[in-house]
Amino acid sequence: MRKSKVIFIKNALVLTVTGLIIRFIGMFFRIWLAGAVGAEGIGLYSQIFSFYVLASAFASTGINTAVTRLVSEELARGNSGGALKALFRCIAVSLTVAGASMVAIYLGADHIAKFFIGDVRSASALKILTTSLPFMAVSSCIKGYFIARKKTSPSSVSQILEQGVRIGIIAALLGRGAKLGIEASCRSVIIGDCIAEGCSCAYVWLCFIFDKKRLTKKSEPLGYSVLSQLKHIALPITVGRYLNSMLRTAENVLVPRKLEAFGMSASDALSVFGIIKGMALPLLFFPASFLNAMSTLLIPEMSEAMASGKKYKVKYTAEKSIHITLVSSLPIAVVFFFAAEPISILVYNDLQVGGIVRMLAPIVPLMYLDSVCDGLLKGLDEQFSVFRNAMLDSLGRLGLIMIILPRYSVAGFVGIMYLSNAFTCLMNLFRLKKVSGAEVKWYRWLFLPLVFSLLMGNIVSLILKPIAVHKLVYTCIFSLIMAVSYVVFVVKFKCLTVDDLR
Repeated sequence: MRKSKVIFIKNALVLTVTGLIIRFIGMFFRIWLAGAVGAEGIGLYSQIFSFYVLASAFASTGINTAVTRLVSEELARGNSGGALKALFRCIAVSLTVAGASMVAIYLGADHIAKFFIGDVRSASALKILTTSLPFMAVSSCIKGYFIARKKTSPSSVSQILEQGVRIGIIAALLGRGAKLGIEASCRSVIIGDCIAEGCSCAYVWLCFIFDKKRLTKKSEPLGYSVLSQLKHIALPITVGRYLNSMLRTAENVLVPRKLEAFGMSASDALSVFGIIKGMALPLLFFPASFLNAMSTLLIPEMSEAMASGKKYKVKYTAEKSIHITLVSSLPIAVVFFFAAEPISILVYNDLQVGGIVRMLAPIVPLMYLDSVCDGLLKGLDEQFSVFRNAMLDSLGRLGLIMIILPRYSVAGFVGIMYLSNAFTCLMNLFRLKKVSGAEVKWYRWLFLPLVFSLLMGNIVSLILKPIAVHKLVYTCIFSLIMAVSYVVFVVKFKCLTVDDLR
């Protein structure tokens, strides 16, 4: 096995294990948090956090990808000094944007809380949250540098450190804040987020200080303006993510209001929103750690292949990524569909979450595949295509929310999510096929595995339902039978072979 492939697999495993650890810890923490602040508190926190995502997207998202690509290209030329110059200039730009975003949100927090979120209790939390933006800006650039260096340990450890600090601070503060109401509780959670982001930034910066000493001293002038490269690479991603975040923020504010228009009380509408965005969706994304890792690592891999003119590698990598994502996501969706209630009761002790999880389970393959296609397209310099598709999707979602939610409530919102995920996934997939030359074998990669998964899910469900077993036992037995039978099937009918995994 080639050394580059060994490094890729090793890094993918590191990111996967890290993702699983963080998601596992985060899931239990979210369970505790939901119990401490309630679904309404989770809903309000989700709305506050959406504005943070809006600001952080502008400060870090596109620049992170630009750092990865620029540093990868300079290191491939042997110009380590140029790689560091590109990194530092990107950090300077990112800090400038983060500072501007921080001031804007801080000064406008009261107006945002009153006119956009529609809840004045969120103002103080918004002001506190802005302090973490500079840390996120620097941290994002350094993590992009380490991805280019094909070193995942610093980023992985920083994420675990960040999660640990967040949980510790929030747990310490929330006991007192919970007694003072939802506003104080949200403030406690936000303070924990900010301190955790600062600790994570400090750690990756120390790792960078030690790592840069290992680089060669060779330094040549950059053959381009970093600002022009940021305009080409980062601007479409940043503007796209920023506008998308802005539209999603508008969506997060609009959904509870339109649920109220259907007839729900303000508290119930916020609770339902919190269940969907803060509980059901994180649960559905929990198993996607490997695919998220692969999506991140494919950006420098595809960039290097394109820069070297290796079209065959681009095609091969795209096909294998699509293949593995489709085949692996289908049984996950089936498990969530047939075991939604036991899983949700086991995790959240809330039957209502189970109903939402079952309704959303069929779109799991679309969500997972879209995430991988997104990473592949950015590595192929197709960030504008991702931006365009995201904008069309967000505008369509807002329009549908305004029309459908007042008439069809939660069922209407779930239907909108189906249309939205299908649109972005298929648009990104078709664009990826066009630019990479990848071919999708729908019958072997999708149709056969889907039919078998649904058939086995029905059979196992019919067998286990009459048996009165504990929710954990039911979930484990169901998942184990599905996993074993599915592996046997895909190997037997050559839906996935050993060569496909090499």
